[in-house]
Amino acid sequence: MDCDSGGEHTTGSHTEERLGALFDSCYPRLARYAYARTGNRTDAEDIAAEVFVRALESLDSYQERGLPMEAWLFRIAHNLVVDHLRRGSRFERADEDEAVLPDSPDPAHIAEERLMMADVRAAMTRLTQDQRDVLSLRFFGGLSSKETADVLHKSDGAVREMQRAALEKVRGLLIP
Repeated sequence: MDCDSGGEHTTGSHTEERLGALFDSCYPRLARYAYARTGNRTDAEDIAAEVFVRALESLDSYQERGLPMEAWLFRIAHNLVVDHLRRGSRFERADEDEAVLPDSPDPAHIAEERLMMADVRAAMTRLTQDQRDVLSLRFFGGLSSKETADVLHKSDGAVREMQRAALEKVRGLLIP
């Protein structure tokens, strides 16, 4: 589901309503993105919630100017994740029981998914920071390459090239 509900800049309660509507559709994607970057579900949920606190505090100054509200929220999330990692929470903490679980009641499938995610997270540590950002926003956040470019202040072509190089490197690390 697209997290953005449309085009023009609005003011007042209508913009607050848009932000409220985005909470339901974007919160899970923001939390997945933050989890992919932090490796900790609790921190990821705190960051996703803080995105909306910051957005609400900044709502009066928000103007779309070519950046949809969804991308604005992911830019806030990106900045919060960077701040979180800079504060010294760089170590990966696995929340074994709290990890993002597949929609399967099969314990073997759940275990396989957890192992695969651990392998992907380990492989992503071998990427550049920009490559990690691109993959996290594209695949965990569900953003398009253009939206990712907007969040990271890069060109769409640069994002596509970083994604290609990152996927090639991850593939090489996961498939020996």
